[in-house]
Amino acid sequence: MDDVLWTPDEQYRRQSNMQLFCDYLFSQGYPRFGDYPSLHQWSIDYLNDFWLQFWRFSDLKALTEPKVGFTGDPGNAEQRGWFPDIKLNYAENLLRFATAKPDRVIAVTVNEQGVTREITGECLYQQVAAVASALRTLGIAPGDRVAGYLNHSHEALVAMLATTAIGAVWSSASPDFGAAGIIDRFGQISPKVVFANTRYRYGGKEYDRRREIKELVDALSPSLSCVIPIESGVAVDIQCQSLSWKQFIEQGVQANKDAKIDYFHGLFDHPLFILFSSGTTGKPKCIVHGAGGTLLQHAKELQLHTNLTMDSVFSYFTTTGWMMWNFQASALLTGAKLIIFDGHPGYPDSTRLWRLIEQFDISHLGTSAKYISSCRIQNIPVASLRMTSLQMLLSTGSPLQPEDFDWVYQYMPQVHLASISGGTDIVSCFVLGNPFVPVRRGRIQGPGLAMNLRAYDDHGNAVIGQKGELVCLNPVPSMPVCFWNDKHHNRYRECYFNRYPGVWVHGDYIEFDQDGSAIIYGRSDTTLNPGGVRIGTAEIYRQVETITGVLDSLVVGMPEAGDIVIVLMVKLTAETVFTVELVENIKSIIRRSASPRHVPKYVFQVSDIPYTRSGKKVELAALNALTGRSIENQSALANPEILDEIAQLFPSVPKK
Repeated sequence: MDDVLWTPDEQYRRQSNMQLFCDYLFSQGYPRFGDYPSLHQWSIDYLNDFWLQFWRFSDLKALTEPKVGFTGDPGNAEQRGWFPDIKLNYAENLLRFATAKPDRVIAVTVNEQGVTREITGECLYQQVAAVASALRTLGIAPGDRVAGYLNHSHEALVAMLATTAIGAVWSSASPDFGAAGIIDRFGQISPKVVFANTRYRYGGKEYDRRREIKELVDALSPSLSCVIPIESGVAVDIQCQSLSWKQFIEQGVQANKDAKIDYFHGLFDHPLFILFSSGTTGKPKCIVHGAGGTLLQHAKELQLHTNLTMDSVFSYFTTTGWMMWNFQASALLTGAKLIIFDGHPGYPDSTRLWRLIEQFDISHLGTSAKYISSCRIQNIPVASLRMTSLQMLLSTGSPLQPEDFDWVYQYMPQVHLASISGGTDIVSCFVLGNPFVPVRRGRIQGPGLAMNLRAYDDHGNAVIGQKGELVCLNPVPSMPVCFWNDKHHNRYRECYFNRYPGVWVHGDYIEFDQDGSAIIYGRSDTTLNPGGVRIGTAEIYRQVETITGVLDSLVVGMPEAGDIVIVLMVKLTAETVFTVELVENIKSIIRRSASPRHVPKYVFQVSDIPYTRSGKKVELAALNALTGRSIENQSALANPEILDEIAQLFPSVPKK
């Protein structure tokens, strides 16, 4: 194919964990799988065998060796019934290399100022043991909620591991959330303990969060028993027990003299994490993920699809409020070293994130499609950087444009570029990379193992080579255990299974090719329908964001005269002037490169594009602003002030 940008060589494929898994399966009497399609087909045809054999291959820990992987109906995605004969602990699995190699550096933290701290396996284990014991002294029991209002730091990792080690349920959000946003989240789950940063630094500026912490504590009373500010010597005016991180560690050490972790072992579906939907159309959904499902799915993706090993150095640019933070934390189970970066990827200069590769010999780096796109558009100077250690670059958060693939391979020709997509809903991926198949320009490599995916047209028929609704036909272990406070699972079923019984409808607009590769065109709930023809928003972004002078864009479908018209908003470079000639050029390029139906009726200039705090464009909130509807939960946005500007757009149509 002339769109192939990278092909795994024989050595890369032969030494991959996926090939080792195939060899393991053959040794157990299964067929010898010579390519990815045959392996994938087997994994969905024999769901029980796949997951049971993968558990054994990965050497995951449980109190007893599992004999059964799945007991439900493999043709009904709503079914559960995973590993009914085991009890396990998520944190115990993540800390297995910390105990096996206590002197090895297992993580390195680095902040904006370049300050680094190395953490050995022994140090990590001892801190987790201390915090776990201190939590127990507060009466925290299995099933209780513990929350983190924390930056991307080793304290966040320790607090999460300690919480899950004792069977409590962890939930986190980054400290850039304001009081309303954090109360909307934590207020629904009533945590008994909150770990919090009283300040954080981003983009060279420091932000005080003591007022937000006070408002949060007031809202959570009386269920909240203790707040743990990370910074010592900082007074927080709260009516609640409070110990600094240092004091809390010391309390735990005193309560646990032998520094051993007494792990709680629960059933496969014992609650592990509560993650939150973006909340741009109402209060965020509280999505409960189980310990076994999260562990197993992350192990599959990190080991087989991402090819992490003991020799890997892994970093994901994320915050604690994004599911990629949980994904990165799970990489501990592979033995890979984590590089935990806390700060702005463009501070003090635009090469900051890429220079981490050079500084720490990173082999696997994850970031957002938005960041890669901005690097391309701004033509940041990466050509002089030494990035030869980089083996795999992961991109998620939104569709990665074909031109961004070109940019990556211009400067990093050796890299396996994996555009990945899934979501908070499954705390993992539906489609992602793998070391067996080529990387094609603008396309995700294909479905994950044991994921029976289809694109459904409007009549519920599976289609190839056409756009459709992304659906999953079989159960996946990391599908949510439940939604919080959804006693009879009514909201859960309505969210994913209401349209096609027994079929998970994910909400993405996707196209699969014959080879299994995929293109995601955006969220299906923001799909444009001018004249009744469905158009994915990414189809327009793909054209607009290659135009000189355009930094970013947002497109919505607005009701007008009984139809839907396309409205495009563009963010321009400082030297670009918004003129009628520019608008006509944008329309001409879209008409020529896409189709006349893709051409927007209105084009506006805006000073910024609204994004969630995890880096996703929010078309629905922008549409509500344009049409004068109420906009709930603006605290979910990184830049909610831009909605006021969008609400006033129509008078600014450029005149000839």
